[in-house]
Amino acid sequence: MDKVLVTNASFAKYSKRAEEILQDYGLEIIRVKQPVTGENDLLGQLDDVVAIITGLEPVTGKVINSAPRLRVIVKHGIGVDNIDLDAAKEKGVIVANSPGTNREAVADLVFGLMLSLARKIPQSDRQVREGKWPKVFGQSVWGKTLGIIGLGVIGKSVAQRAKGFNMKVLAFDKYWDEEFASANGIIRSEVDEILKESDFVTLHVPLMEETRNLIGEKQLSIMKPTAYLINAARGGVVDEDALYKALKEGRIAGAGIDVFSTEPPTQSPLLGLQNVILTPHMGGFTDGALSMTSEFVSQVVVDALKGREIRSRIV
Repeated sequence: MDKVLVTNASFAKYSKRAEEILQDYGLEIIRVKQPVTGENDLLGQLDDVVAIITGLEPVTGKVINSAPRLRVIVKHGIGVDNIDLDAAKEKGVIVANSPGTNREAVADLVFGLMLSLARKIPQSDRQVREGKWPKVFGQSVWGKTLGIIGLGVIGKSVAQRAKGFNMKVLAFDKYWDEEFASANGIIRSEVDEILKESDFVTLHVPLMEETRNLIGEKQLSIMKPTAYLINAARGGVVDEDALYKALKEGRIAGAGIDVFSTEPPTQSPLLGLQNVILTPHMGGFTDGALSMTSEFVSQVVVDALKGREIRSRIV
């Protein structure tokens, strides 16, 4: 029987329909024992696998080449930097992702981080639990300037929320959507201008060579000392050593980080700072977003095996 290897625990967590789509096509679902720490956790289970559904787990060239019948790999999310695209292409394996399915969940988290940073909510919670009753002075979010670097599907959802906070929105995107920008009052800006003018900067770009360390020491030096940086995109987009120095020296007010260059970030110096909020790559982890993503990737698997066009195809 043809099998689908599922490497991430979040697939079909809230949606029976996602599994039914695969089973109705006659596929057997094989789940990898969690947690997956490396490629060795996937090897030895690949003989009858025609599809892999993966989250952040490493789908390396060795994994791909050890699956003789593999035809499609689908990312339960957006970024595909954990998949060896060259190996997949060489073997003729389709690689696709699930863009837009977690857009609202990630945008919600961005605003959660923004509000938590501005109003010092985590620190205040800790102090009250310690029996303290401090006067906590924060910053307003209402009416401030938000800079969005990457006005794709998630960036657009963030921008729409900003309207409810009466924020001025500056944005940059390589593929500019003028119709959306005009309809939502978004000002097209270059990255340096966004960094210089914004009270909050949020990143929504994929990780690739041109975006790796997009925000480094030079870019952080442009930001206001009262500004906050939020990264719920990909870890490698920010130079974490440079961010640590900027935060420690008070050159920016704070940061909200959901993604890291190494996950979990057990050795990151950011763990020792109080002016940064760190979350465990949870942007897309809501019941609604996970259900939508799981059903989407299941349908992609079936469509790929049927030879249909895959709009979210990467390779």
